[in-house]
Amino acid sequence: MPHIHDVPGQFDHAVEVFVVCKGKVLIRKHEKYHLWLGVGGHIELNEDPNQAAIREVKEEVGLDVTLWSPIQLPEVGDDDVELVPPVFLTRHPINDIHSHIASVYFATSSNQDVTPEFKTDEWRWLSRAEVEKNRFGMKPNIQHYALAALDALGG
Repeated sequence: MPHIHDVPGQFDHAVEVFVVCKGKVLIRKHEKYHLWLGVGGHIELNEDPNQAAIREVKEEVGLDVTLWSPIQLPEVGDDDVELVPPVFLTRHPINDIHSHIASVYFATSSNQDVTPEFKTDEWRWLSRAEVEKNRFGMKPNIQHYALAALDALGG
C-alpha cells in the first residue's frame, strides 16, 4: 500500500518483522531506501498490525511465520481478538513531510526457504556474530532489534 498521508506532520502505520530460524535472523535490503532492515511495510486499511506483519513477510520473502509475544497473552472470549504486541514501537522520517510509526515484531519460521518478491531483492540470514560485526552496515536500531530477536528466539 502506498503512503496515504502527504501532509506535513502526518504519518502512516507500518510493521517490521525480524524473523528467526535455526539461530539466524533474516534481514533484507529495502529496494527504495537501500537500507538493511527487517521485513515489513504498510498496514492496510482493513487489517490489524498482526495481520499486516504476517502478510508482509509472506509477500516479501515467501515465509509463513508465527509472531512471538514478549508477554503471555490472556484468554479472550466473545468476539475479542488478543493481538500480539510489538516488541518495539518507533517513529522515523521517510522524507521532509512524511513519517512512519512502525510496530516492530519478532517471529519464527520453520524453514529458511526465502522466495523473494522480486528477483532483484537482497536478503540474508545472519548469525549473532554477523549481526554483531554489522558487516552490512545496519543502522544501530536495526542491529539492536536483530540481536534482541536472536536473544528472544534462540541464536
